[in-house]
Amino acid sequence: MLRKLLPWLAGLSAVCLAAAAFWVGGQLREARAAEEDRRAALRAAGDHALSLLSIDHRTVDAGIRRILDTSTGPARAEYARDAATLKETTTSGKVLQTGALRAVGLVSLEDGTARVLVVGDAVVSSEGSREAPRERFYRWSMEVTRTGGGWLVSQAELVS
Repeated sequence: MLRKLLPWLAGLSAVCLAAAAFWVGGQLREARAAEEDRRAALRAAGDHALSLLSIDHRTVDAGIRRILDTSTGPARAEYARDAATLKETTTSGKVLQTGALRAVGLVSLEDGTARVLVVGDAVVSSEGSREAPRERFYRWSMEVTRTGGGWLVSQAELVS
């Protein structure tokens, strides 16, 4: 009787092992995808912050394009609306602003939307000015949204 059950038990064991391997593989794929989303959202927020922090009167059009390219939705609409003012202020004052990203941290990630805290600093000077460069410190809470082309900042709010 045991000899008749042995092949059946071996087959059942093989099916169970295959099912377990399939389940574990699915869990690993989900974990990898979640980690990729986390990294992409953090990178998107950091890239956007650097675009906001680094403006040069000689390349202001490219700087504005970077800001617009890293944003979507309400944030992009706001930047597009204010682009002419930013360009005028930057070029007339011959502003050189060099930024540094200090930290990014994920607050939440759910359903294609992430909340990211971003810390960055900038040194601001005016070409030809005798004034000492000024340091500025920025802290943002950014909403980053998954779009067809990746992750883009949909909201950026300065926080204290």
